Amino acid sequence: MAIYKVLNDDGTPCHGGSGTWDLDGGWMPRIENIEPCKRGYHLCDGGLQLVGWLGPSIWEAEWRGDRIDAGDKIVVSEARLVRKLATWNDRTARLFACDCAERVLSIFEDKYPGDSRPRTAIEVSRRFAVGDASRASLDAAGAAARDAAYAARAAPRDAAYAARVAAGVAARDAAYAAWGAADAAWGAAWGAAWGAADAARSAERKWQAERLRQYLFGEAP
Repeated sequence: MAIYKVLNDDGTPCHGGSGTWDLDGGWMPRIENIEPCKRGYHLCDGGLQLVGWLGPSIWEAEWRGDRIDAGDKIVVSEARLVRKLATWNDRTARLFACDCAERVLSIFEDKYPGDSRPRTAIEVSRRFAVGDASRASLDAAGAAARDAAYAARAAPRDAAYAARVAAGVAARDAAYAAWGAADAAWGAAWGAAWGAADAARSAERKWQAERLRQYLFGEAP
């Protein structure tokens, strides 16, 4: 199975850590005594792990030496970048965010049937991703969805409180222009997963992993 490294566009880490990866594919210096979250090169598989570590650029990577599989990550002593996935870009990241948020939108709307702000935010974000909406309209839609999510957070709590707020947050993140598209995708995916019921959360993350794979390999409709 292919493994991946998620980075900022300049090769620096976007989820903690230090240093800069060689974008020309050279092997990074070996790290001894690897330990998750402390020492070693942190990679992820192309399934559930990748959804949890989204960022500006995704690279297929190669490893050798020591390896520890640590739940949501893979830690190795030596690694290098093989190729950048050009299919992960502002357009696909924004569309993926919309897909994730849309799947839990009904949770919010069931409680607030007259509040169309999250739905509008997702619709504007989709149009922005394909060049049919302005940055100003995306800013406005994202701010409106943010206000809707805050309003849900301030409402009286009940058994569905967390899911309702998470669904609103997912819509906000899908369109919030203050974030980059990759951050929006990461936030929307997490919000959508937590918006799903406990029993459905695992299935939702699996759906997200498969949908992400479709975008990365050009299979999304």
